[in-house]
Amino acid sequence: MKPQYRNFQIFVQSPDLGIPTRALNFQNPNPNLTLHDLKSSLFPTNSNPHGSFFFTLNGKSLPDSTPVLRNQAIAPFSTLTLHHRLYGGGGDGGATGAESRDCYLNMYAVKKPDKVDPNERRLSKWVNCSLSYEPLRHPVVIDKLGNLFNKEALVEALLKKNLPKQFGYIKGLKDMITVELAEIPGDTESREVKFQCPITGLEFNGKYKFFAIRTCGHILSAKGFKEVKSSTCLICHKEFVESDKIIINGTEEEVTELWEKMKEEKLKVKDNGKKSKKLRNGDVNGKEVALLSGTKHGIEGNGAQTNGKASTKKFKATDLAPAHATSVYASIFTSSRKSDFKETYSCRSLPLGRN
Repeated sequence: MKPQYRNFQIFVQSPDLGIPTRALNFQNPNPNLTLHDLKSSLFPTNSNPHGSFFFTLNGKSLPDSTPVLRNQAIAPFSTLTLHHRLYGGGGDGGATGAESRDCYLNMYAVKKPDKVDPNERRLSKWVNCSLSYEPLRHPVVIDKLGNLFNKEALVEALLKKNLPKQFGYIKGLKDMITVELAEIPGDTESREVKFQCPITGLEFNGKYKFFAIRTCGHILSAKGFKEVKSSTCLICHKEFVESDKIIINGTEEEVTELWEKMKEEKLKVKDNGKKSKKLRNGDVNGKEVALLSGTKHGIEGNGAQTNGKASTKKFKATDLAPAHATSVYASIFTSSRKSDFKETYSCRSLPLGRN
């Protein structure tokens, strides 16, 4: 016996067509009612063909020949959604807009890197340590290229010998310069920028040029140096020269100039070290200066250097003996007289009077 459908209710909606949810009541409906008949009842005078629309139930598309009443999936009070069918270029395997399939696949295979705000990158170099990327805090140091570091992080990296290659020119404390950053008055915990120029009040945020004075370590803005021209530090009044100014986080050209300057300084230190070593070893201008007296080293009795060709006087202790000194004094330093004692088989060169 066939089931009887006296009263059957379903809901229909269409977000694509802007149709809100509607309730459809069927009283004594035709048992052979299909979705195609349902579309005809909804759009009797629609100029679009019925093939331009399709129903879905719970996200699954349903063909037009699906029966409405004799289908276990379409239960009473079910909600059917009507969609507009798209042809080509709609993600259904048609045109992709790419020149080939490889271009289409590469478009999704290659992940583009996230763009970094240049302002955020610039600010990070001025408020964070170049090594640990932590916020700057005292004590702060810079290298000879103008990079900012937390001293604690830099010393720890040197001790553990895990300093990155880009900072390989930093060998020890002699390559660091301790600097003094002026804090902004007030509560700086909630502020991203905590330092400023103590003369002009310009924030230490990368928008303005700042210089560090090597002799005292104070950091001032370029505007401060320009407004108050002086050969002494405006904070501690310590004298400095133009070459003592190191720009903070300079441009590529400025960093290259500082790099060349640093190489020249290292060469000078190396040359000075060689000269001091030669002086300690008694070598001046490539000529050895003997530290001992005697004609063997070309030195006269008074310490003057000779050319080795002229006749020289052999040094004797008696020449510089004090007044009224006897031969006993000279015998302390050298033999004062020759002995006629001859060597025998039983005694070799023993001075007379000592055997």
